[in-house]
Amino acid sequence: MNHTDGRQFPAALAAALALVLDCDYDGDGGIDFEPLPAFECADDTTSWFRAWTGNAELDGDGFQVFGQDGSGGYAAFWLVRTGRPVVEQPVVFLGSEGETGVVARDLGAFLWLLGGYGPGEAADPWRRREWKARPRPELLAVAEQFAGERRQSPTAVIEEAAMEFPEFDDTVAELCR
Repeated sequence: MNHTDGRQFPAALAAALALVLDCDYDGDGGIDFEPLPAFECADDTTSWFRAWTGNAELDGDGFQVFGQDGSGGYAAFWLVRTGRPVVEQPVVFLGSEGETGVVARDLGAFLWLLGGYGPGEAADPWRRREWKARPRPELLAVAEQFAGERRQSPTAVIEEAAMEFPEFDDTVAELCR
């Protein structure tokens, strides 16, 4: 997995998101996730994050947004690991109704998550209980190609991320006004 410093997605993320775009949301197990064509620009992320938290003093520098669900919740890399490339940062979901969660420890884990869940489903235990995931072989092939040595079930990805970053929900809540 190569790292990029610009708005362009790393190759592994671009490959997975190109396939997610082809998901059918008419009940065939397609995930509720709409990738952006590139990382959201810093000004847009700051504007959104201020509105989402109600805190005009914040900037969005701690996140690189790469997609959203149908309700407008955002999936992003949380840039919490100082000095590490974006592919090594945790993936989070910040929902339109205030739901939050770390859904994958890094990009490699996120690729395996997409084998069964989108970021919104992963962050919300209620949605996960009702979700009828149908793994897509194409997405699993991307995970195998870019993170084959890290094979995990989507459930294991979610559990591992929650254990490593148990403070995320509280951290975000403290930023809200």
